Amino acid sequence: MEPLSYPSEPLSNTRRQDTPPQRPQPNIPPNLRAPQRCRRQTRAFAEIRHYQKIVELLIPQSPFARFVKEELQSYCVGLHIQGISIEALQESVEVYLISMLEESNLCAIHAKRVTIQPKDMQLARRIRGNNP
Repeated sequence: MEPLSYPSEPLSNTRRQDTPPQRPQPNIPPNLRAPQRCRRQTRAFAEIRHYQKIVELLIPQSPFARFVKEELQSYCVGLHIQGISIEALQESVEVYLISMLEESNLCAIHAKRVTIQPKDMQLARRIRGNNP
């Protein structure tokens, strides 16, 4: 039996000469293209920049007002609260929550983590002086 013989010239030159070379793909409109993939953090950073720019309240007003009124009724039935006082209360609650989350984030970063855990919130409250 004879050993197999290999072609003496490279395979790239053995292409049939009568076939035309491949054409580049036509331009596809952007709405038909597959969505571009981006890094995971890109969307998160865009949301952070967005929420840092806006000045309105983050918690919707009607659910917050409903919650405040329900809690108020659990202490004393028949009490009413003015709209301006609910707005002031909502503003102070959001400032408190955002500052608590910022401090908890610093605690998580100090522990070489990127995710806030309940122990970070507890540590931030202890450092702040709020009793848990």
